[in-house]
Amino acid sequence: MEYLSDLVKSLSDSQTLAMAQKSRELKARGIDVINLSLGEPDFDTPDDIKEAAKKAIDENYTRYPPVPGYSDLREAISKKFLEENGLHYSPDQIIVSAGGKHSLANVILTIVNPGEEVILLAPYWVSYYDQVLLARGKPVVIQTKLENDFKVKPEQLEKAITGKTRLIIFNSPSNPTGMVYTKEEMSEIAAVVERNPGIFIISDEIYEHIIFSQKHVSMASFENIHDRVITVNGVSKAYAMTGWRIGYIGAPLWIAKACNKLQGQVTSGVCSVAQRAALAALQSKSDSREKMRRAFMRRRDLICSLLSEIKGLKVGVPQGAFYVMPDISWFIGKRNGDFTIAGSDEMALYLLDKARVAVVGGAAFGAPECIRISYAASDQQITEGVKRIKEALGELH
Repeated sequence: MEYLSDLVKSLSDSQTLAMAQKSRELKARGIDVINLSLGEPDFDTPDDIKEAAKKAIDENYTRYPPVPGYSDLREAISKKFLEENGLHYSPDQIIVSAGGKHSLANVILTIVNPGEEVILLAPYWVSYYDQVLLARGKPVVIQTKLENDFKVKPEQLEKAITGKTRLIIFNSPSNPTGMVYTKEEMSEIAAVVERNPGIFIISDEIYEHIIFSQKHVSMASFENIHDRVITVNGVSKAYAMTGWRIGYIGAPLWIAKACNKLQGQVTSGVCSVAQRAALAALQSKSDSREKMRRAFMRRRDLICSLLSEIKGLKVGVPQGAFYVMPDISWFIGKRNGDFTIAGSDEMALYLLDKARVAVVGGAAFGAPECIRISYAASDQQITEGVKRIKEALGELH
């Protein structure tokens, strides 16, 4: 007998994780699959960070850590916020959690009541929507278009706000689009938030160091809304540390205390050894971040050049992260034999089956007319993957 709660039944499976799993299953059967679905750097964690973790084990960092994180790690995060982002967060305004996803869940569960509205800017990261449902909140989705670089206009945001709006989730550089807001565009959004008291904004800045043509701007740097911004970040993308599971927030003190209270009942402090590795990452003097950034920029140029040659595919040029999100509208309704492309999920399944290339359907990101392609892969994999995609799309009529 199975008896699941209504809450769990209301949640969706993560489509990014699902496609990665399908890709692994095919590879395990000896099938040559190129995985362009993954949302993680394909680089190894730098050696100095790994050495710090080994040292932590030798020094017996093996006992329960403090719920909000080790004090020296929170001090290092506070220093990082000040030096890199111009943000003043004291160590007691910082909570270290088990990855950025955990940090986001802590904040949403802390400040959203059942029935309150949370504004999501589509395309949005897949877990935002379901984390709002987890808090019994109501997701309110604002659609954006490739023609506008997938950016929300301030008048769209103003129109979506109601008396029930509690939170806006903002992400730049963006997963899944790779777009980056300018300081002027963010200032306009900050002005909308300022005019609407009682509304908070989560600024998910996990991709801040993977940016190609401009300087990253933190939403909390706008003084008119600083006390209503929760900054979410982590070490996973900038330092190739996805598996270490370390994220963190900088927040108004009352929100940080509430997240500490919640975390204390759910996970307590996160992995002690991973925290020591995160401290080494934040204090590292190596050029690993810049090497990765340059590699991703080269790959961005490669994949956009190749995708732009495919008839019917509309491709924007991302300014950050390591994703590109082509519009596949031209192919919807086309078919190959008995298989019809009804939308983005069918397109993802078609490319996996026909081209042996794993991508993610855009419906999970609130963009059913798009697919997300990750270029966190080698030049060879990107070149071969796009070649296969082009051939498969060419067979649709």
